[in-house]
Formats: sequence, C-alpha cells, structure tokens
Amino acid sequence: MQIAGQNVLITGAGRGLGAALAEELARRGARVVLVARTPAPLEEVAGRIRRAGGEAHVFPADVGSKRAIHPIAGAAAALVGDIDILVHCASTLGPTPLPPLLDLDCEALEETLAVNLVGPFRLTKALAGSMVLRGSGLVVAISSDAAVEAYPRWGAYGVSKAGLDHLMRIFAAELEGTGVRFLAIDPGEMDTRMHAEAMPDADRTTLARPADVARRIADIIARAEARPNGARLKAGAEAETAAAGAPAAAAEVAP
Repeated sequence: MQIAGQNVLITGAGRGLGAALAEELARRGARVVLVARTPAPLEEVAGRIRRAGGEAHVFPADVGSKRAIHPIAGAAAALVGDIDILVHCASTLGPTPLPPLLDLDCEALEETLAVNLVGPFRLTKALAGSMVLRGSGLVVAISSDAAVEAYPRWGAYGVSKAGLDHLMRIFAAELEGTGVRFLAIDPGEMDTRMHAEAMPDADRTTLARPADVARRIADIIARAEARPNGARLKAGAEAETAAAGAPAAAAEVAP
C-alpha cells in the first residue's frame, strides 16, 4: 500500500507507539491526523513532524466517549479529506497496580472496554463506510500478546484486546471484496509509560523502542495487500508470514 499521499488518522498519538507511528508515517509522506485526550503532547508530536517537513494536524478527543466519535471523523475529513488508513492505537490498562479480576470494579472494566474496544468499533463504523464507497482503505488495530495469553491481573486489558482482534476479523469477513482491509498487529513489549505503569520493575533495556516498532509496523502497512484480510500479525520477523492455509478472514500469526 502506498503510504506517501495517504490520509492517516491515528488515535493515541500523543505518546508512545502512537506518537512514533505518526512520525514514521509522516516521514514516509502521509498526511496525519493525531488524536488523543491531552492537547499538549499532540502539539509536541505535530511540531516535530512539521519541523521535519511533514504534514500533521491535531484533534484532541477521547475515543472512549461516544460523543467524540463523529466530531473526530468530521474534523479529520475537514483537515485532510477522506481517511485512507485508520490506526487504533489509543489504549488504557485500566486500574494500576493491575488487580485480579475478582477485585476489578465493573465500572473499571467498562471504562477499559470503552477505550480499547467500543471506541475503535464506533470510529471504524464512522469511517469505513466511505472506504467501502471508494473501494479502498485500511484499518489497523494495535493489539497485544495479552489478547491471546491469560496473564494474571491483565484481565480488563486482555479481554479488550482479544475483542479488538476479533472485531478486525469480523469486519474483514463482512467487508471482504470491498477493497477495505483490516489488520491486528501485536507490537510486542516496548519501553513506554504504559508498560512502566503495568510493570514498574521491568528491565527497560530488554524492551523495544517505540520508534523501531513503528518502522516495522509501517513496513507491514506498506505491504498490507500481501496479508490475509483480518490477519493478526506480530511486529517482528515473524510478522512477515501469515498462518499457511488459514481462511483469509481469520489467518493469524501466533505470538
């Protein structure tokens, strides 16, 4: 998929992987719209992109809020035109320190699902229709190995990411043949604030840099047509191969 000249909307773009992806895709010639709840970090990311010669626009909003979805879609269209690539990177762990499920408040689970699953569902609905009409588009969901591994105390986050993976597979199955593609990408463990909040004692030297992961994800996006629609991939060497013989809408690369 040609990245240069594409209009890209990235949620969670104020820091971590979202910010790194925004900078990497802009470096490759995309026009990027950056969404996150806090304006100041978004402006910092956009400023770096502009100083490097790229085009970046900022729209502060909370993807976990139903009322924010149509304003996000409308602002993106006004700023750059029809969105070609949508990247769901906004994410929340839920309460920290991470509690076991029996100690997790129902409201905390609802809030985690609102950001990590329901928000991406609503934003995809708001933008994918125009992609179908144009016959092209790509939706990328940033997943996690917590989506497929039952890590104790990661319940709210893991459930939300498992749902997000399957959401991409079902959209792919339902929109097969329209030209709109869906991928879930597991970035692996990274040196981010979110990781530090979840695992404060982790050895940071063992964690990937968001900028390095962003380059690998951008490479996957650039070759999206070669992936089975709805595939779950890892942002590493193994991401280059989808599960042989799996149905197109359900092919996975196991983490």
